Amino acid sequence: MIRLEGVRKAFERDGDEPLVAVAGVDLEIGRGEAVALVGPSGCGKTTTLRLINRLEEPSAGRVLVDGESTDGVDPVRLRRGMGYVIQSGGLFPHLTIAENVALVAKLEGWSAARRRERTAELLELVHLSMDEHGERFPSELSGGQRQRVGIARALVLDPPILLLDEPFGALDPITRAALQDEFVELVGRLGKTLVIVTHDLAEAFAVGDRVALMMGGELAQVGTREQFLDEPASARVERFMRSHLDAS
Repeated sequence: MIRLEGVRKAFERDGDEPLVAVAGVDLEIGRGEAVALVGPSGCGKTTTLRLINRLEEPSAGRVLVDGESTDGVDPVRLRRGMGYVIQSGGLFPHLTIAENVALVAKLEGWSAARRRERTAELLELVHLSMDEHGERFPSELSGGQRQRVGIARALVLDPPILLLDEPFGALDPITRAALQDEFVELVGRLGKTLVIVTHDLAEAFAVGDRVALMMGGELAQVGTREQFLDEPASARVERFMRSHLDAS
C-alpha cells in the first residue's frame, strides 16, 4: 500500500551544511498493516511520516501509494485520501465538535444532511455522542475526548490510510492506555493501513503489527516484538531495546 524507495530528506541551512533528517529509507507497508515508527528525538520518524502525504517533499528517492508515485498526484487530493491525526487532535478551537469532524466533508461539497449523518456515525464509533458532544467546543472536552474527535475527523472520508503523529502523547497514562486499546480494536475492525509515530516503544509494539526503529535518519531494524527481542539487527538496536525495556 505504501512504499518508500531510497527516500532522503535534507533541510537547507543558511551558511551551513544541509541537515539530513532522513537518509535513504526503504520501507514497504502492506495493505491493512499497522507500522509504528519509533526512535529517539531527531531520528527522522516524523519527517518520514510527513513525506508520505507530501507535507514534506523528498530530496531524493520516491514514495509510492497503491503503486503510484506521489510526486505525480495533486497534494490536496493525496492528503484527502489519508486520515491525519496529530497530538491533541489538532482541532480548530472556534468550530464545534460536529463542525470539526465534518470539515473535510464540507470542503468536498457534501450536503449538510450527509455531513450530519456521517458525523453522528463517527462520533458513535469513537464512543462519543452527537447529541451530547456535537455542539460543544474543543475546550469543553477532556484530552482523551479531543483525541477521539481527531480520529473521527480523520475517518470522515473513509480513507484507506491513516497517518498518526504522536496521537496519544499528551494524555495521562490511564487515558492513554485505554485509548490505545480502543484504537487498536477500531483500526483492526476497519481494516485501514496505519502508520503511527511514537517515541514510546511499548506503544509501538501495542499498536503496530511491525515496528520500524529509526536512528540517525536511517532504519535500524524493522520487525515484530519477537524479532527485536530475539534477533536484534545490531548492538545499538540491542542497547536501545534494553534501555527502553528497563525503563518501562
